Amino acid sequence: MQSKLLGLAEQNRLAALSNLDRATQTSLGQFFTPARAAALVASMPRLPRTGTLRVLDPGAGSGMLSAALVSRVLDEAPNLDVHLVAVECDTSVIPHLTETLEACKAEGAGKISFEIVESDYIAASTGMTADARLFGFDVVIQNPPYAKLAASSAARAAIRTTGTDAPNLYAAFLALAAGALNPGGQLVAITPRSFCNGPYFGAFRSYLLDQITLDRVHVFESRSTVFADTGVLQENVIFTGTRGGVRGEVLISVSNGHEDDCSLRRTPYSEVVHPDDLQQFIRIATDDADMDVAEKMLAMPGTLASLGLTVSTGKVVDFRSRECLHESPVDRGLPLIYPGNVRDGLVTWPREIRKPQWFLPVASKDENLLLPEGWYCVVKRFSAKEERRRIVAAVWSPETAPGPVAFENHVNVFHERGAGLDRDTAYGLSMWLNSSLVDRYFRTFSGHTQVNATDLRTMRYPDTATLRRLGGLAPERLPAQDDVDAFVLDTLGGAGVPA
Repeated sequence: MQSKLLGLAEQNRLAALSNLDRATQTSLGQFFTPARAAALVASMPRLPRTGTLRVLDPGAGSGMLSAALVSRVLDEAPNLDVHLVAVECDTSVIPHLTETLEACKAEGAGKISFEIVESDYIAASTGMTADARLFGFDVVIQNPPYAKLAASSAARAAIRTTGTDAPNLYAAFLALAAGALNPGGQLVAITPRSFCNGPYFGAFRSYLLDQITLDRVHVFESRSTVFADTGVLQENVIFTGTRGGVRGEVLISVSNGHEDDCSLRRTPYSEVVHPDDLQQFIRIATDDADMDVAEKMLAMPGTLASLGLTVSTGKVVDFRSRECLHESPVDRGLPLIYPGNVRDGLVTWPREIRKPQWFLPVASKDENLLLPEGWYCVVKRFSAKEERRRIVAAVWSPETAPGPVAFENHVNVFHERGAGLDRDTAYGLSMWLNSSLVDRYFRTFSGHTQVNATDLRTMRYPDTATLRRLGGLAPERLPAQDDVDAFVLDTLGGAGVPA
């Protein structure tokens, strides 16, 4: 890489970053790419040796990604011309972007040209007046902005006109970028990993994987190093894909941060996006141990359907049922279960957790929010970042409080067609879900702390007899992790559980 050009680009990035208005940065989702991370992103697309490479950099910021790609071209493909189209809507950043791209042009000595489109990328790429300059590219390189898109927003409506939906700015930018590629063109982007699973990004994920074929996925083990100077704590990936590419193999790489050496492995495309997976989860097994775990999980004979079980999100949305919620005991009040009631493998009630603990129906619609008396396996929808496992499961016992029970919306509940489970099945599910085997498998497709009911539905499980046998071995309170794994290992007949 041309260190002089990258050094200037890094100076412009830091200058632009220091001048950002915090409110504007938040609304635009601006997180500028550091030089080392940009160099890693730019190293990933394939480069032709001659001709002209048309490159789009949407949400270009100070131009760091464009500079990194130009630096690589000048080093590795000196006979290749590059035409850059950089899109940026923040007028305060445009001078820094211009200076970076002018330096690229000067360094290229006639081989680098550029134009800056000062516009909102979503608005400029959609509708009857879409800017023709934003289509027909060989490479799109981007660190898209990160911010939620309200369902009623103009940007969300604009994305829907393209045939998909995008609940976040970064997904919207990726969807538009995929559509801006020529056949055989490449998309390379550094983004949060959150789009890889779950229903929230389901429509977008299906659209993206129809548009491009994944070539490479790079995972950062650290949540804090890539955008350290912007205060971002996020699991990030870099991925590349080809429009109309062949679904052969995917290169999986992993590093701690953007300055560390990468470990590399190739895996069949079908192991990353399972052909029979209607949810189109992107599963990233970073090493042989992950692959071994995935094989063990896929060999499990049970699905929730074959077990006759269902998992649903708790029905009580507290701000919609305020008149039913009580912080102190009330006559005919029923247990109300929050994530804070999940403790050491049991649902402990009542607890002092600054949440109402009693639910008293006041109308017939409130009765519909209850589940009948019975045993249930409960999973937190959001695990704390410091928790050892992503999936945190526990058992609700009807012996705690006989009668119906209300589960709040931030927990998932396993049940049998709206009724309770038998005791051993509830404990067996809890032990299984709390095992290191399941945790490691879950991490191959989930890059965030949310556990959706959809995630739990797509997983494999032991058969009913094995779950009940596991539940029969389980002590009432969840034991230490090594003991949980030993119970699971023993029940599976030595099939193997990772440390």
